[in-house]
Amino acid sequence: MAGKFDYFVVFAEMRTGSNFLEANLNRFADIECHGEAFNPHFIGYPNQTEIRDMTLAMRDADPERLINTIRDKSSGIGGFRFFHDHDARALELCLDDPRCAKVILTRNPLESYVSWKIAQITGQWKLTNVKRRRDSKISFDIAEFEQYLGQLQAFQVHVMNCLQITGQTAFYVAYENLRDVDVINGLARYLGAEDQLDRLDASLKKQNPKPLESKVSNYQEMEEALAKTDFFNLSRTPNFEPRRGAAVPGYVTGATAPLLYMPVRSGPEDAVCSWLAALDGVTPGDLPRQFNQKALRQWKRRSGLHRSFTVIRHPVARAHAAFCEKVLKQDDEAFADIRKTLKNFHKLPIPGSWPDATYDRRAHRQAFVAFLEFLRANLSGQTGLRVDAHWASQTSLIQGMARFSVPDRVIREEEMESHLTALATQLGYENPPRPVQPAPDTPFPLSEIYDDEIESLTKAAYQRDYMMFGFEAWQ
Repeated sequence: MAGKFDYFVVFAEMRTGSNFLEANLNRFADIECHGEAFNPHFIGYPNQTEIRDMTLAMRDADPERLINTIRDKSSGIGGFRFFHDHDARALELCLDDPRCAKVILTRNPLESYVSWKIAQITGQWKLTNVKRRRDSKISFDIAEFEQYLGQLQAFQVHVMNCLQITGQTAFYVAYENLRDVDVINGLARYLGAEDQLDRLDASLKKQNPKPLESKVSNYQEMEEALAKTDFFNLSRTPNFEPRRGAAVPGYVTGATAPLLYMPVRSGPEDAVCSWLAALDGVTPGDLPRQFNQKALRQWKRRSGLHRSFTVIRHPVARAHAAFCEKVLKQDDEAFADIRKTLKNFHKLPIPGSWPDATYDRRAHRQAFVAFLEFLRANLSGQTGLRVDAHWASQTSLIQGMARFSVPDRVIREEEMESHLTALATQLGYENPPRPVQPAPDTPFPLSEIYDDEIESLTKAAYQRDYMMFGFEAWQ
């Protein structure tokens, strides 16, 4: 069967109606679904030992081989059902393949949770004869449900994000529409089937048709618990920053010390690098830098026992450092084009040239307040200027680091002395040097202009950092 897809996967979960969907897909002459092909405990179905001569052991050794077998040896277009706890290797192969059709089956998670709990109690996972239906009530456990819900949502978000990044779309089916023959026929057309069904398979019966109130013994307690659950994520801090990668070329290692410093820009970089160099009696310029990911992996292997760390700074101090070094001043390390746009378009009250003898402390405070107002818009995706790493949220920068390697320690600037000393001691340095305190910002230190308004504006711009790291007001 020629078409735009070579095979398909049904993303579903237990108790979402996937058995019923599969039974009806298999009624089409040119569609063949092979069950839970990548269930970690069996292959296809609980009492089955192989799929097209491929055994469980063969599948586990090479999941891609089973995908190819389903693609090439099925009657028509082949596919399988996939749940969140199935083989992650197979998941990535499918998500990356535009020739794999994605079908996403969803159900109200509370209903699927209750159905799952009842099936656990009764041992009945399928029903073909209503007279044999086993009935039971469950006791609702809010902690268990929230864990269950979190796993489902994380999986759904991962699938959605991968499809967005690769420019793919999926066919969505709701549990409530499974018994609509037109919807099933539409899905079959999406998969490339040529025939259509007049009616659906009636052999599988709905196991728990009663309302939730009849299936949950502590229904009122469940209502009260769910009333406190933030299903719509109303309490979250909005995040419109672009996803960041790991800025590996900016990482710094010790000359001989097995220490990896993963800087957060506009933090105390010079002070940390000076300390790292002093450990081995070299200058900061002698420290290895400009790594790529391959070279850094090689360093990690060579170093054996090693430690990695980053240092975060209070958002007010960090924003002020970025403003002074990258916007206000005019030198080779400043952002000339951004400075020009901030002055001319965003009307930042900064001098046309630097240094400027008329620029006093009051002017500095006024300019920094305007910069903080710009940051709030910039981090919210409301300006055309890039969200530069020197003022991007520290949360997003550390998330970017984690795409390559998670730092062993996230150290606060005010705690550098004790934590860096402890790191060096753990690696065998008996009397490590103390890190020097970073020099005050110029032309005016933050302490000379800081007030409640500056704190409030910074908190508005960096809500995520304040929440994630628990920052209080600056000094």
